[in-house]
Amino acid sequence: MSISGTDSYAGATGLPELVVAALEIAQRLGFPSSCRIEQGRLLHALAAGATESIGETGTGCGVGLAWMIAARRPGVRVVSVERDEQRAEEAAKLFSDVPDVEILCGDWTRIYERGPFDLLVTDGGGNGKKTPPADPERLLRPTGTVVVDDFTPLTQWPPLIDGVRDTARLAWLEHPALLSTEVRLAPDLSTIIGTRRPASR
Repeated sequence: MSISGTDSYAGATGLPELVVAALEIAQRLGFPSSCRIEQGRLLHALAAGATESIGETGTGCGVGLAWMIAARRPGVRVVSVERDEQRAEEAAKLFSDVPDVEILCGDWTRIYERGPFDLLVTDGGGNGKKTPPADPERLLRPTGTVVVDDFTPLTQWPPLIDGVRDTARLAWLEHPALLSTEVRLAPDLSTIIGTRRPASR
């Protein structure tokens, strides 16, 4: 989730219909933290590569989820977890007629009930920036992809926050089960993308 993510869509055109509908919910509820449009376009591209299942933590009002659903292949299962009851209910209504989509209400750890995934997006309540983070070995299929959003762009190595090692970022970039990199999406926004290493033979 992004602090001003909902506002990032002001004036945008050519958005998928589901994204527009999710934005309307976010605006009606006064929810400012939808994924930014740059992140949404990235999720749109990555979702097209999933062959079986997509997971998300931190549904919000469903904007990021809508980006992924708009690009997924037919039959790909999508599960998203939202801890706020009202937002979870609104998102469930939005996607109620969309096949193979499930919205769970609860703590982010409920995503473990439905894994592993081809693509996992951890944002908001997804524990992507806390310790310990979500476990990619439990949540990803071999060669599956995890996306952790809403970082400020990396400017030095090792990354520091107020002079202290940025352990949240390093937990993903140096995770032994992942091949990870940081991608800058805007001057003030970057995301980490990691691929689970194939199982050794």
